[in-house]
Amino acid sequence: MGDPKFPRRAYDTPSHPWRGERIKAETEICKQYGLKSKTELWKAQAYLRNLRTQSKNLQARVRLDDAQAQLESDLLLAKCARLGILPADGSTLDDVLGLDQESILGRRLQTIVYMKGLATTAKQARQFIVHGHISINGRKVTVPGYMVRRNEEDFITYNPQSPIADEMHPIRNPQQSENEAAPEPKVEEPQPAEGANEPVDAPSEDAINKPVEE
Repeated sequence: MGDPKFPRRAYDTPSHPWRGERIKAETEICKQYGLKSKTELWKAQAYLRNLRTQSKNLQARVRLDDAQAQLESDLLLAKCARLGILPADGSTLDDVLGLDQESILGRRLQTIVYMKGLATTAKQARQFIVHGHISINGRKVTVPGYMVRRNEEDFITYNPQSPIADEMHPIRNPQQSENEAAPEPKVEEPQPAEGANEPVDAPSEDAINKPVEE
């Protein structure tokens, strides 16, 4: 079981940490889903491996006509359907083997908030969730990696106690906020000093020829 003060890691790191192709692919996935670090990606991969391992073991046991294995298979498929990973009807254990990491990442609360249009980017969706601006069925959720159930998806909205719940909030109406911005101050051109443009009389010839006194 292990010591509860020192829980086991919920993910496995790559066996070879310096493969360029894998690093590039992971970086693109993190950008696409707005993940804070690759640890969140590795957790999703570990969750997927767990589902696929269960599916493989259950398939082997079902071939041996194990009644308990059939019951566990139904429970596994029901769980995947409840999480929205697989369709509600007609799924099999082979469908579990066909899942990929995008299937898991697509059910995170952060992704669904972005896909529902509650945020303009995946990173903004994460910020809204962490700061308590998002609720599910009236319950505030502050975990971006929360796996959203199928029956919860329609109840994801702004937290009623959040200022962003107001439809006139500048974050929800950026165009209106720009239109209502204060006009730029008018810069007045400097005026010439009094008498600066008046003509100056030319000196007389006597004044020009007058010797300079030392």
